[in-house]
Amino acid sequence: MSLTLPRLDWDNLGFPAVEQALEEPNGLLAFGGDLRPERILAAYRRGIFPWYQDDQPILWWSPDPRAVLFPEQIHISRSMRKVLNSNAFDVRMDTDFAGVMRGCAEITAARTGTWITPAMQRAYDELHNMGHAHCIEVWQNEHLVGGLYGIALGAVFYGESMFSRVENASKVALIELCQQLQRWGFAVIDCQVSNGHLRSMGACTIERSAFLQLLDQHVDRALSIDNSVWQFDGLEQ
Repeated sequence: MSLTLPRLDWDNLGFPAVEQALEEPNGLLAFGGDLRPERILAAYRRGIFPWYQDDQPILWWSPDPRAVLFPEQIHISRSMRKVLNSNAFDVRMDTDFAGVMRGCAEITAARTGTWITPAMQRAYDELHNMGHAHCIEVWQNEHLVGGLYGIALGAVFYGESMFSRVENASKVALIELCQQLQRWGFAVIDCQVSNGHLRSMGACTIERSAFLQLLDQHVDRALSIDNSVWQFDGLEQ
């Protein structure tokens, strides 16, 4: 680890200013610390997130530019509208958070490694139990076939990961999430780093400074929803 990279103090939940993040690798800000809920939430509030491999110390990132998705700008193709109207999937919220995290951590032919370590799974499961982390699940014939999870603070949803075991499952999860977040009044979904799949669904990139302005405006904005367990409007779980 480079000596120029700040090491986090175990007893101090503070972070360096995100403007100190490296340009290469893009956004690497600090290392060390721990994954206690207070530190993770403090990081998200500052536009910082943990991402590291099992053989690394905890690494903290704040890339520039930042990938975001405004819920009202979700792109639903004609073919996806047919999928949504087919009732091929049963979409739920917060009924199997651990199962969604395991799905996101699965090693597949297309994904030969994962950053969702057992320590990360324990940390986010604790955040879920505290009402901060939530998931969207896509079920088919009572089998969990896709989903996504992330952190909600104020009117900001910080997307972490998604998975599909059958075609279109993760797209369905993201569309259903965006539609529900619109109804609740959420302002933005943090997608962290752009990729082709996210861009095809309507995500864009903005400067980190603009993303931080969005956080200043929305991360502490109160919404009239019960954050303990999410459910779709009008549905009983």
